[in-house]
Amino acid sequence: MKDFTFEEQLDASSQDEIRTILASANAFSSREIEVATELVRENLEKGSIRSGYFFLLARDKSGRMAGFTCFGPIPCTVHSYDLYWIAVYEDCRGMGLGGNLYLKTEAQVKKRGGKKIYAETSGREDYRLTRNFYQGMGFKELCRLEEFYAPGDDKVIYGKTLNTIRTRDTALRCPEAG
Repeated sequence: MKDFTFEEQLDASSQDEIRTILASANAFSSREIEVATELVRENLEKGSIRSGYFFLLARDKSGRMAGFTCFGPIPCTVHSYDLYWIAVYEDCRGMGLGGNLYLKTEAQVKKRGGKKIYAETSGREDYRLTRNFYQGMGFKELCRLEEFYAPGDDKVIYGKTLNTIRTRDTALRCPEAG
């Protein structure tokens, strides 16, 4: 595997870098890419804790973002997290970077008190490698919502219980009524 460094801090260029990574996959619609960049904006405006969106970035030796994850606590749960995004630049696939990014993200979730992590993806054939990736990382398919995204496009939800050692309880995370 190439040498990559990992960081958690987004900056003004992160939006364009994440957009480029997602576009390189040739799998995401323009609306899906816009949703990902909205999460970046939310993080930059409010910070990770207030926005609920944490990022882990992988950079190659040149400093180019090669991949990223976006994850966060699920509102109104005690210890459950969503893995919103995991993506690797097209020319970095097959090097183990996705697995490394996921394992580092899982460690961050554990550090924050997470005990469960969930991911969802499409049931379309062109997402088969994504589903295989989640299963390879120890996720189990929990349910399939038929034709959720569109006719012939199911939503597949995966979950994984993390091995964590906890010494204190965490408070229920629920957005304040506004």
